[in-house]
Amino acid sequence: MASQKATRIALFSLATPPMRAFHLTWMAFFVCFFAWFACAPLMPVIKGEFGLSLAQVANINIAAVAITILVRLIVGPLCDRYGPRKTYTGLLLLGAIPVLGVAASQSYESFLFFRLGIGAVGASFVITQYHTSVMFAPRVVGTANAAAAGWGNAGGGAAQALMPLLLGAVVMLGVSESLGWRVALLVPGVLMLVMAALYWRYTQDCPEGNYSDLRAAGTAIEGGKKGGWDSFKAASANYRVWLLFVTYGACFGIEIFIHNIAAVYYVDHFGLSLKSAGLAAGSFGLLALFARALGGWMSDKLALRGNLNSRVTLLFMLMIGEGVGLLWFAKVDSVTYAVIAMLVFGLFTHMACGATYALVPFIDSKALGGVAGIIGAGGNVGAVAAGFLMKGTGDIRQTLIILSALVVISALCAIAVRFTREAAEPNMAAA
Repeated sequence: MASQKATRIALFSLATPPMRAFHLTWMAFFVCFFAWFACAPLMPVIKGEFGLSLAQVANINIAAVAITILVRLIVGPLCDRYGPRKTYTGLLLLGAIPVLGVAASQSYESFLFFRLGIGAVGASFVITQYHTSVMFAPRVVGTANAAAAGWGNAGGGAAQALMPLLLGAVVMLGVSESLGWRVALLVPGVLMLVMAALYWRYTQDCPEGNYSDLRAAGTAIEGGKKGGWDSFKAASANYRVWLLFVTYGACFGIEIFIHNIAAVYYVDHFGLSLKSAGLAAGSFGLLALFARALGGWMSDKLALRGNLNSRVTLLFMLMIGEGVGLLWFAKVDSVTYAVIAMLVFGLFTHMACGATYALVPFIDSKALGGVAGIIGAGGNVGAVAAGFLMKGTGDIRQTLIILSALVVISALCAIAVRFTREAAEPNMAAA
């Protein structure tokens, strides 16, 4: 199977199954992340309409990421069993229901319920990483994984910047603000339905075809031999999976947390308008357009020159930079320096996410879905833990300071992933 994987990324081509999967998977991921975070920049308006307390906002933020933990654990093995094409299409169709439903919320309780359901679309990340992992050869898989994830991740930043503008446009048409945010939230739900149709029509599970057809023909499938529970059990028995579970919680978990609180932080702490706060918060997410890909690209290049442990060392260094940058962001009092600090810390954070999933294909290729699912769930566990920490402290700035220390400590888990000399040989890292 490896011989048919793409050995280069032909960015402007849709001629091959790997490149069609690459482009459609990042587009689907972009739409899912846009939908996942569409509520966040509108929270100041929603907070006022429902009269929400800080604790209730924290509950909503926790709900937004909590269910994703479970769904990420499930969809990884589902990819091994049914293939990424069916799994992604199903997630897009089912995920559109709460995305459309949140617009009908009439109370804190109903909003919280639909926000919980929307969290399921965050599992799209695992399918994205799975699909690119089976389509691209080891020498470029880190770059492919990080680029697809990074460009898709930018959907979160786009939501921060565009949703307030979309709300403003709807209000200018004469719609009340109370109805306007509901109309704006219909857009991502419709986009998910369109993306589901495109994904089903134009992708396949792996370079050779779809898993169901290959199994029927008796063809062996790398990473999806049995799937389901077998894949999860194999992955959960690998200690490196749990070390990366922690590190991903400390980079992607922090990223999600910042997405959820940035707009409110800029409004409450610096007195920015909703639009200005949305643009400032959106700049953090838009870093994913290149920063995550940069992390994966650097991981591939270092592995070509060194070995698999070069990928590990890079991840360790990036997480140290993330922790120091986060502390700087928490300490500054000027909005200008706050944005600069956020961009610096965000650069390290996104690159660390890319470097993490540049390692994932090398942990256990026979249980790829389980590995990708568990480590991906770690990101959401980190976000939920950060949400509970904020609820406990009752103060965003204090929460950020504590998180910066935890990120630096978690970098130790990254360095502990190191492989033996035999496993880390250059031919394994760069084949």
